Amino acid sequence: MNIEKIFEHNKEWIDKRLAQNPSYFDELSSGQNPEVLYIGCSDSRVTAEELLGAEPGEVFVHRNIANMVIGLDMNTTSVLDYAVEHLKVKHIIVCGHYNCGGIKSAMIPKDLGIMNPWLRNIRDVYRLHADELNAIENEGMRYNRLVELNVQEQCVNAVKNPFVQRAMLNGGLVVHGWVFDLFSGQIIDLKLDFDKILKDIKEIYDITE
Repeated sequence: MNIEKIFEHNKEWIDKRLAQNPSYFDELSSGQNPEVLYIGCSDSRVTAEELLGAEPGEVFVHRNIANMVIGLDMNTTSVLDYAVEHLKVKHIIVCGHYNCGGIKSAMIPKDLGIMNPWLRNIRDVYRLHADELNAIENEGMRYNRLVELNVQEQCVNAVKNPFVQRAMLNGGLVVHGWVFDLFSGQIIDLKLDFDKILKDIKEIYDITE
C-alpha cells in the first residue's frame, strides 16, 4: 500500500460522503449509538464493517489476535464494559475465521516468544476439547474445528462477565458466535446454546445476584 495514496483516498471519501449528504460529518460527530459489539481477529483479511455491510457508527469494534476474550486482558474487558454498560449494545458478536494464523500457531508446539502467554489461552481451548479434536484425523478439519471451538469458548468468557449477564437477563442482550469462511466469503452462525454448554457448571458463573 502506498502511504501517500491514503490521503488521496481520504479526500475522495470525504467528497463522496458530502455529495451524498452535506450534513454527514455533522451527524457523525454528534455521537454513536451502535447496537452491535463485534469482537474479531486482527487479521488484515477480515474487516468488520465490510464483512457486516455496516456504516460508520453502526458497529463498535474490538480486534485482537484470534478474537480472544480473556478475563485478565483489561483492553477487551474495558471494551465489553463500555459497550454493554454505556453504549447499551443489543448484540455481542465474537467472530473467528478459518485459516486463522493465531489458531494455527497455537497448534504448533513451538516457543514463539512474547506470543506464548496469548497463545496459551488458545492451547487451553484445545486441552478442554482434546478428545474431540484428536479424533479428527484430517489436519485441516481439526484446524477449522479448533477455530469454531475457540469462538465458543470466547463467547463463554464474555458470558462470564457480570455486566454481560445482567444485560442478557434485563436488557435482552444476545451473544453470538460466528465464523467467517475465507474460502467462500460466508458468515457461519454456530448457534451456540449457552445453557447446554454451561449446564454442569452454570451455577458457579451465575454472579448476577
